[in-house]
Amino acid sequence: MRENSLDKSLMKKAEDLLIEFKGDDYAFGAGALKRVDRYVDRIGRKTAIITSGTGIRAGIVDFVRSSLEGRGHEVLGVLDGARQNTPKEDVYRLAYQLVKMGCEGVVAVGGGSVIDGAKAALVLALYGGVVEDYFGTGLVSAKSGGERIPLIAIQTASSSASHLTKYSNVTDMVTLQKKLIIDEAIVPKASIFQYDVTKSMPPDLTKDGALDGISHCWEVWMGAARRANYGKISEVAYAGIKLIIEALPRALKNTEDLEARYALGLGTDLGGYSIMLGGTSGPHLGSFSLVDVLPHGRACAILNPYYTILFSSAIQGQLKIVARIYVENGYMDEGKMSLKGRKLAEAVAEGMVNFYRRIGFPVTLKEAGATEKHIEKMVSASKDPQLKSKLENMPIPIRVEAGDIDRLIKPTLEAAYIGDFSLIPSP
Repeated sequence: MRENSLDKSLMKKAEDLLIEFKGDDYAFGAGALKRVDRYVDRIGRKTAIITSGTGIRAGIVDFVRSSLEGRGHEVLGVLDGARQNTPKEDVYRLAYQLVKMGCEGVVAVGGGSVIDGAKAALVLALYGGVVEDYFGTGLVSAKSGGERIPLIAIQTASSSASHLTKYSNVTDMVTLQKKLIIDEAIVPKASIFQYDVTKSMPPDLTKDGALDGISHCWEVWMGAARRANYGKISEVAYAGIKLIIEALPRALKNTEDLEARYALGLGTDLGGYSIMLGGTSGPHLGSFSLVDVLPHGRACAILNPYYTILFSSAIQGQLKIVARIYVENGYMDEGKMSLKGRKLAEAVAEGMVNFYRRIGFPVTLKEAGATEKHIEKMVSASKDPQLKSKLENMPIPIRVEAGDIDRLIKPTLEAAYIGDFSLIPSP
């Protein structure tokens, strides 16, 4: 595996972008956990900690409890956070516990599922109803008047950037379908991510999380051409993708490479900035139907090369820029930079696939363990009105009523299943 050098000037740029994004609401990088004291008074005095094994093993929960109590907070309990993919049942359990305890605020310590679960549970505890009431965009604010939930999020995994965003993914474990709460009211009141805590992450989790970060950046960037903030999205997404591609091989080679871990943290956090500037599209939409066989980040990453080709006519500017990253890191031939149209998209998609192979990552849905029935499920979910935001974010028009799902999305998913670019239609 090639060991890439890290672009130090780009790392500094990423730090500046994150400060621009979150300001005083976010402590990140070396020693960030020591800054928890500055945030605890943003939530109520009767506090619960929602966490996973990582938060306990790393000593973060004990540190947070001490900080809360030192500021006069009553820690009502330490609750087990939501499991992977945030099952709906875990959200209801947590909401019940928060109500029963009379909780006024939460500190969530864990990865994306733990933080997503804390967001959704707080919504139910505060505003009642069932979780389905809030799937979609802006439905929490309709109840809260826009007030943000009393949550401090402490991230422990370079992946979802849930600690920075307005999203909460929740899974119905009966139908094995994931859906989204999207609302500014569920952005945590403060966030912390000390990047070196990720050094204990196993290799597969490191890969899935890093590639989820790339997916956030690339999907938003692909759909940004007509947006007024295209320049800012390009700046943020480019930096995030480049940092992750440079850092991931090093982090996999040496788990104690703290510089690589720092760069991964910056890159995936810029993925969070990206999805607050724009929105994800096809790969994320497909991933919601694969929760029974694939981690979220893995599903998104596998689908991205294929959607890149489908969207080729609308993303030529983005392709020219991102291609340079794959060339510089040895995953794409420089001569292919002169290509245009679909051929350029195929070259970039090949660069993505080469990167995946270099890090030992699957490149097709079939290789990853999905089945043809999952294709049917993804096609059906693409027509669900509660997931229409993903269609709206696509860089080409996708209209359910015009039959575009069966004409465009289905063959693209079939291409991803077996790895055949030729199956992808040209809109």
